[in-house]
Amino acid sequence: MFTVCVRDHVMIAHSFRGEVFGPAQRLHGATYVVDAEFRRRQLDADGVVVDIGAAHALLKDVLGDLNFRNLDEEEAFAGRNTTTEFLAYAIWTRLADHVRSGALGAGGDGLCGLKVTLHESHVAWASFEADLPR
Repeated sequence: MFTVCVRDHVMIAHSFRGEVFGPAQRLHGATYVVDAEFRRRQLDADGVVVDIGAAHALLKDVLGDLNFRNLDEEEAFAGRNTTTEFLAYAIWTRLADHVRSGALGAGGDGLCGLKVTLHESHVAWASFEADLPR
């Protein structure tokens, strides 16, 4: 499997419901370093997985919809605890939707998998990965 990974970051505010979250039940901020790893079984005719510039621009665009937002106020997340794990899935879903709709051009056609990792710090992170549906 061949992979290309691009990285950006996002700054959000949110709070959690449930005693398990302790003080994080109160509104707090988080800055995540976000990695998006695109996978392909065979390199394309140009010898690449995907155009790195296009992949980075797509990640930046997807994160732009979340950046500097209080996720507690976002309709898309109503009633959800926006944990690191949940956000990895939410970002994966948004990226996958864009890939399927052709946002990466012909270079996105051969992609077979995607992994999104959110780094909370240098010692903690969470990921979601899955095959890209055809």
